[in-house]
Amino acid sequence: MVTSQSIRTALIGAGPRGTSVLERLLANWAAGGAAQAGSRLHIDVIDPHPAGPGHVWQPGQSRLYLMNTQSFYPTLIPEDPQLAAPVAGTTFDRWRQRQQQDPLPALTEDDRAELAVLGSRDFPSRALYGRYLRCTLEELLAVMPDGVTVDFHETAATAVRRVGDGTFDVELAGHGTLTADSVVFALGHLDSRLSPEQRQLQAAAAQLGLRYFPPAIPADVDWSAVPAREPVLVRGMGLNFFDVMGQLTEGRGGKFVDAGDTLEYLPSGQEPLIIAASRRGTPYRAKARLEGYYPASVTLRYCTGPALQRFESTGITPAFDHDLWPLLHRDALWAYYSTLMRSDPGAVPDPAAFLDELDEALHPHAHTTAKWEETVRAVVESHVRPEHRLDLLSLAAPLAERTFESRADLDAAVVDYLLDDARRSALGESDPVKMTIGALHHGRAVLKSVVADGGITDESWIAGLRGWFESFVEGLASGPPALRAEQLAALARAGVVSFVGPDPKFGLDRKAGLFTAASPWVAGGAAAARTMVEALAPANRVTVNESPLLQQLLADGLVRPRTMMTVEGTPVQATGLDVRPHPYRPVAANGKVSGRLFVLGLQLSSNQWGTAIAAEAVPQAGPVYPSGQRTLRDADEIARAILAL
Repeated sequence: MVTSQSIRTALIGAGPRGTSVLERLLANWAAGGAAQAGSRLHIDVIDPHPAGPGHVWQPGQSRLYLMNTQSFYPTLIPEDPQLAAPVAGTTFDRWRQRQQQDPLPALTEDDRAELAVLGSRDFPSRALYGRYLRCTLEELLAVMPDGVTVDFHETAATAVRRVGDGTFDVELAGHGTLTADSVVFALGHLDSRLSPEQRQLQAAAAQLGLRYFPPAIPADVDWSAVPAREPVLVRGMGLNFFDVMGQLTEGRGGKFVDAGDTLEYLPSGQEPLIIAASRRGTPYRAKARLEGYYPASVTLRYCTGPALQRFESTGITPAFDHDLWPLLHRDALWAYYSTLMRSDPGAVPDPAAFLDELDEALHPHAHTTAKWEETVRAVVESHVRPEHRLDLLSLAAPLAERTFESRADLDAAVVDYLLDDARRSALGESDPVKMTIGALHHGRAVLKSVVADGGITDESWIAGLRGWFESFVEGLASGPPALRAEQLAALARAGVVSFVGPDPKFGLDRKAGLFTAASPWVAGGAAAARTMVEALAPANRVTVNESPLLQQLLADGLVRPRTMMTVEGTPVQATGLDVRPHPYRPVAANGKVSGRLFVLGLQLSSNQWGTAIAAEAVPQAGPVYPSGQRTLRDADEIARAILAL
């Protein structure tokens, strides 16, 4: 590390990732002893939203917005002993425990009420996680090392331009310009342009006096504008759907109550009729009840780090469908059938013989890639009754190959699916389906490290990993708490929620002045409403963003989108920026790489897979995957590079 110098850096984005870079700058500065040599470090932090929580995690938002991970999972502070020791802060779960014992004065009554009943395996609200982020930032600022100063600019950066002496001018909306030796882009979620279909729906809504809610961060939406006691079409049944559901039901005074073995919903009378639609026709599967983030009873045997590293050691760039998926597919099959034998050994006449034959059939070197699935199928068919056999791909499409005479029939089928899914979640490690999903979840963590930075071919990144596997595994392994499935079933039984069916087609009945949605698999005509909600986040594609800063950077050529080649040899623009690791530096339009610009977070989506999830705290038990704290290591690499400039 170079000492006896003055360093000035600008962090654009003050959410978790920007705060991680700030934390790593302070930690590495303190570890390097630069202050004793007379050096100075000044950090400008720029974001129109309050620093720490940033845009998504504001502490004042509704408590109905839950995190998708349990308390023990997320952290802002790295726990890697190879990195510089933090100057302050801890994981969310330790912070939670500390606040329960000795609460900070800054906590609100809502914070204290939530903390009073929040356990390590419960799902906290985003508001409380935002409070943790803010409190951690305040802890960092309270113990700043000598020689460091920080200025916060609660405004937007609108442009970054290179100056002749190698520094950068950063233009602030309405607040002049500041100069920095280096700039970190930790931009997070950005607004994006609508798709052509969405623009048509929005324009038609304006013409016909309808209400159209485009993709948005849920906490940014005025849900009071959705009228009560009227139908509302909701497109998308992923995680944002449950945010919409909560705001339009509990958020309007309705209540869920236990009624013996079931959950019932007591309407307030202010709810709309929610008509939900998605490609699958059902929401994401709920998470299983586990002691940890990954099921302890599932150990990967095929899709392991050492197995996948053999591709690199032999000079092979693997293809997802040909090389990687067959290994994870084997693990999913073994997880299902080994759990089935443990939880229901009567499902086959001779469990031990079956597992021995299955083990042999799954062995990667026992058969050619083209034949192993046929061999496994033969083994399963010779031992397992049809009702107990696994159809892996159908897990994400439970309504496939079914038709319905009416939407009432469809609603009943979806309720059955939801209750069955919640029941399986409650069984946890004893349920074969949930342990199959657990194997996929394990495998996803392994794959994140393998596929990063060109670890697989462009063709398979586009067509395989992002083309089909991402939506498949997210629909299975990235779902909500099981309580949400039970609540949705209760809402459907109460007549507050209805469903459209798989493969819905949305349109407009201009004569009637209504949005419409219909499934080809459900008879009885289209659902219709004067209000439509896109239960989706804005698209994470740098080429369709509406950020003045990113648009300026692209227009001036300081950054460019990454281009990938399809299997047909056609170049396509990928979702993220073109960057060079490590640390991640953007590639300019002319192909040059600036050593003083850095990228962290969502705009790395063409080099990293799964950029949206928070960093994972080191579990007390179970596997530790390198991908768990990848973002924090990225932040550390950026910090060390800045201090070495």
